[in-house]
Amino acid sequence: MLEKRIEELKKLLITNSTLVETMIEKSVDGLLKKKRDLFSEVINEDEPRVNDREIEIEELVISTIARYQPEASNLREILMILKMNNDIERIGDHAVNIAYSGMYLIETLPLEPFKYLPDMARETISMFKNAISSFIDKDVKLAKEVCERDDVVDNLRNKIVRSAINCMLKDNSVVERAIKFVSITKDLERIADLSTNIGEDVIYMIEGRIIKHHHDEEEYSSNS
Repeated sequence: MLEKRIEELKKLLITNSTLVETMIEKSVDGLLKKKRDLFSEVINEDEPRVNDREIEIEELVISTIARYQPEASNLREILMILKMNNDIERIGDHAVNIAYSGMYLIETLPLEPFKYLPDMARETISMFKNAISSFIDKDVKLAKEVCERDDVVDNLRNKIVRSAINCMLKDNSVVERAIKFVSITKDLERIADLSTNIGEDVIYMIEGRIIKHHHDEEEYSSNS
């Protein structure tokens, strides 16, 4: 039965997204709490599991389309799962990037911009979690909220980058550390962007309406 297969795909997707969410949290906690073992878990244990499940989902999607030849809303939902599967795997890659950068940074003295990182990480993780929930619950309102919050993450990143630049201008010995730190904020920003993509796709899947990245709140409110 097609409906049963779609539910199976959803469960696999949720399992993988939960693991990726944990990867982000571990990478950030490893940096903030200087716990190298968390980085090792992300790189050596979690990433291979995410990659294996991504392949499993992709193969199941292909076999589902070939066997059941779905149409209309069912086809849109299955294709959405395929795209989300790819986005989730890429988010996992960014969590791994954070872990690698964190391994370098925990061996050095902290920089002043560190104080802004928890807020950015918390907002990013929340966006990702809500993007997945909006798909599972077919919640257009939540998907729109995810898209609107992308600017919050961008603003936090800009604040951190400005602070990092000031640190480098004051002391050129921190340049390498500051660059590594800025790269972490870039990874968090990309996770937020990919979460926004998922939110946009949810809106398209449910309403058949294409929402482009970086809209203002007026556009959202006018369509609510």
